[in-house]
Amino acid sequence: MTATFPLGRTPASVLPRVKPILFQFGNLSLHSFGVLVALGFLSGLWIASRNARRLGLSGDVVYDLAPWLVLGGLVGARLLYVFSYWNRDFSGRPITEVFAIWKGGLVFYGGLIAATLAGLWRLHQLKLPVWTLADCLAPGIVVGHAFGRMGCLLNGCCFGRSTSLPWAIHFPADHVTHGTGVHPTQIYEAGLNLLFFALLMGILRRRAFPGQVFAAYLMGYAVLRSTVEAFRGDYESLVPGSTALLTPGQRTSVLILGTGVVLYLWLQSKTTRGTPLRA
Repeated sequence: MTATFPLGRTPASVLPRVKPILFQFGNLSLHSFGVLVALGFLSGLWIASRNARRLGLSGDVVYDLAPWLVLGGLVGARLLYVFSYWNRDFSGRPITEVFAIWKGGLVFYGGLIAATLAGLWRLHQLKLPVWTLADCLAPGIVVGHAFGRMGCLLNGCCFGRSTSLPWAIHFPADHVTHGTGVHPTQIYEAGLNLLFFALLMGILRRRAFPGQVFAAYLMGYAVLRSTVEAFRGDYESLVPGSTALLTPGQRTSVLILGTGVVLYLWLQSKTTRGTPLRA
């Protein structure tokens, strides 16, 4: 899948401002991507704590997990990005660039996998109901991700393929798209995530077995992400000359979808057979 962005200027009146820095206080910069990712974490944790109380647990359990989820999520998301784009973004540059997450450069799937592993480890330590808490967290992850995608929009990353559709957005002429109209893929994914949140909350209220919501999240997000990826145009700039049939996000989505299906069927069968299962 390729994307071409012809050189040319778009009238300034239709150029949305890429705003990677929200405020500048002397030498201190407040980056929009970092602020929105932080807001996403906080909103997701708040939703998860409310869900925990709904399912008869203490909301404090979620906040106990928070440091592990945040640390695992950030480390995993950054490591996968650094690994994927080392030659382009980091080779030959100061090692401190690896830690500059406020500039962007996080791969969501890396964060999801690492945060899940960190959360499972912590829950095992605390002897808490793993799958019930996973169900509590899933809708919050979706909302948090919506915030993160709006951070991508302000940062000018994760943009779409060129298009002449009426709702195309135009980044400034010095952006890699050169002011060409592109699909607002960040808005697509943020909006779909909010709709997905409503669906997951409906499943949570009627869940038939522990882990159902989390497994549904894995399956549903894999489909959602693959759909939005079809409109992404940034991979051409990240990996020049790439002709892969599937984007990196779509390839990972296949694995996540398969994991969700297997987990759903396994947890459902455990409940159907009456096998003891920690809620």
